Amino acid sequence: MIALALIGSKALWLLYAWLASAALSAYLSERKGYGERAGLACGLLLFVLGPLIWLVWPAREESKWRTAGIIGSRTKRDRMARAERDGSSDTAGR
Repeated sequence: MIALALIGSKALWLLYAWLASAALSAYLSERKGYGERAGLACGLLLFVLGPLIWLVWPAREESKWRTAGIIGSRTKRDRMARAERDGSSDTAGR
């Protein structure tokens, strides 16, 4: 009976890892501009490889990954500072 309980706890931890993989893949694919569904499917089907695939998959040009950064959204002040920095570097190079 104890062996059955140990198998059950391992299965529960594997279930948590599988769901975390799917959630992380969905988050990454949405940030990179491909929508949550593609990442969710990839994370559910490929377990550990799903998030790794989305980490190396290229982001679209107007995605949150490229405009707001890798993690979360930045404040308005940070975005304005980045725009000024990018704008000033473009005018300096001309």
